[in-house]
Amino acid sequence: MSIEVETKDCTALSDAELAEMADIAAAGPAAFDVGFLSKQREEWVLISQARDGGRLLGFSFCTLERIGGTPSLLIGLASVKRTAKRDAVLRALMADQYRRAVLAFPDEDVLVGTRLADASGFQALKGLEDIVPRPDHRATGEERAWGRRLAKRFGAEGRIDDRTFILGGDGQVCGVVDHEATKPDSIAPEIAAFFKGVDSGRRDSLVVFGWAMAEDLASHAVGR
Repeated sequence: MSIEVETKDCTALSDAELAEMADIAAAGPAAFDVGFLSKQREEWVLISQARDGGRLLGFSFCTLERIGGTPSLLIGLASVKRTAKRDAVLRALMADQYRRAVLAFPDEDVLVGTRLADASGFQALKGLEDIVPRPDHRATGEERAWGRRLAKRFGAEGRIDDRTFILGGDGQVCGVVDHEATKPDSIAPEIAAFFKGVDSGRRDSLVVFGWAMAEDLASHAVGR
């Protein structure tokens, strides 16, 4: 069967769905339990769930909003079950959120921002333009400012190093993209290097963002 994704308002999430989501997240290092996910239901607007034959394989909380007038898709957290289909599940989740973005912001470029715990999460940003941080690129003043804006939006104002984009943790579970690449050995060393200063015990993360261009987003609107 093909992977099917449904996106709906977080307010429509049932306690049974939260428990199901916590069950698949238990296998990952992010430690998203029912209590934590229940709080995310209140903090984010949309929830995307990916299923195969009715079985939940992944989910993602997100919000579409304007930050200082800029159209933005913010991924609060995501978790993908460790199966052979996990890369395809992540792509399906992102594609559905891009469909929502083009409906909300037609004919506009959209900033996509999130937090990552490790290099595998970079797969969520595949296809975006001008990703920050990226290899062989020194962030501009405006890009560093975006890092600070996103840290504030993620409830961690003042905790980001706007040169490395590492967001200092406080030891508490935080929202990240919890994904393990099917072939982790294929991750470029230059990407993995961004996480050398990330302290997993402290729950550090890396703030990452890029741009979904209007012409690319338009392809996701087909049939909607």
